[in-house]
Amino acid sequence: MFARRFTIVCLLTALFGMGFAILVAEHRRPGGDWDLAGLRCGIACSSSFAAD
Repeated sequence: MFARRFTIVCLLTALFGMGFAILVAEHRRPGGDWDLAGLRCGIACSSSFAAD
């Protein structure tokens, strides 16, 4: 009896976790300036290493 309840609780928790992960992935906040800054830094850093 305990094993059956434990299994049901684990399945419900996994289902809730997957649903929450999908919800967070779909509605994540756009990066905006951070994405552009990272792109610029990647280009600048790679060009500075190439100059050395």
